Amino acid sequence: MAGKKSKKKKQTDNTIAKNRYISHEYFIEERFEAGLVLEGWEVKSMREGKVQLKESYVFIKNGEVWISGMHISALNSASTHITPFATRVRKLLLHRQEISKLIGNVERKGYTLVPTFLYWKNNRAKLEIGLAKGKKLHDKRATEKDRDWQREKARNIKLN
Repeated sequence: MAGKKSKKKKQTDNTIAKNRYISHEYFIEERFEAGLVLEGWEVKSMREGKVQLKESYVFIKNGEVWISGMHISALNSASTHITPFATRVRKLLLHRQEISKLIGNVERKGYTLVPTFLYWKNNRAKLEIGLAKGKKLHDKRATEKDRDWQREKARNIKLN
């Protein structure tokens, strides 16, 4: 049995999941890096890439920041003594000054907190949170028009 190779994939990119929908719906004013409080099976699932941020949102309750709706699918090989709950509310870890700043912007200025990007940093899962303002319909149309123009311009350059 010499020459047996393992079939493990080496993950060169540190990206776990990205929320592409956010750039269409919101203007991101400022970004914050937050740690996550996770269980063991959730980390294993993240390493396999079984995470979705699409329907998740961030909220502040009692001076703490939480994420809800982030879907982490359990692996088939999960332990039998736990019951995995894929969309449980998870606590985010931020500095007190950052939380105070977020509370002020969300409650007084009408901003929204949105999860934008989930990645690995020093073997720890980090979540990038965006302090965002919602786009109006005409803003969305302008963004789409600009994107189409950039695509068309790239095609014309490629053809010439």
